[in-house]
Amino acid sequence: MLLSPSSALPLWPLPADASAHGPTLDAHLLLNLWIALALLALAHTLLLTGLVARRAHAHQPNPNEATRLWRIQYLPLAALTLLFSFLTLRAERLWAAARYTGPDLTAMQVEVTAVQFAWYFRYPGPDASFGVTNPRLVAPAEGNPLGLDPRDPHAADDLISSELVLPANRQVDLRLRAEDVIHGFAIPEMRLKQNAVPGETIHLHFTPTTPGAYAILCTQVCGLGHYRMSATLRVLPPDQFAAWLALKQKNSPRP
Repeated sequence: MLLSPSSALPLWPLPADASAHGPTLDAHLLLNLWIALALLALAHTLLLTGLVARRAHAHQPNPNEATRLWRIQYLPLAALTLLFSFLTLRAERLWAAARYTGPDLTAMQVEVTAVQFAWYFRYPGPDASFGVTNPRLVAPAEGNPLGLDPRDPHAADDLISSELVLPANRQVDLRLRAEDVIHGFAIPEMRLKQNAVPGETIHLHFTPTTPGAYAILCTQVCGLGHYRMSATLRVLPPDQFAAWLALKQKNSPRP
């Protein structure tokens, strides 16, 4: 049954979660939202209570005014300090697990190259090594959009694709590069977002868990063609991925 926009708005779910690390990130996000809602309700309750109490006791002296003010001012401040310290440490651990902790040694290696206005994905081939690239050899019309150097033996089996195809339930180590300007690599369902910066190779690792097709977006305005800079991530069962990779290796043009 289709829902009207007005009836679907109160639900407003997050994008489907299709990565191993996604549930932990979602739980932390929802925890932050519930805490913010609780603090909002508490703040309004205290304001209303204070207004009512002030009117009721406006002309009555209070010998314990100093103690009451101390409790009102410093105890909530101490409680908020502890709360936000807890949230900060929890978020830092999640960030460190994704960015500062390296991938498994068995992680699949894929290079992601951003160029106005397309994404290219390179697989190292059976030798497990990426070949050397040369900007002077870039020739998209000739099947060499990244400038693979044919003199490098490691480049002979490299596979370049316009879509990112990955096996389910295997960790992937992405190497993000940009050839011209800063591009934003984002896959909402994988809970991934990382800028690709010219002159840098940035690693990003994750484990896709749910087979399907997902949009790859550019979240940085990178020029007049930014609106059309998108690609597709396809997550396949391991046997289907192996068949796809073998077929692409067979049919892929060589520099």
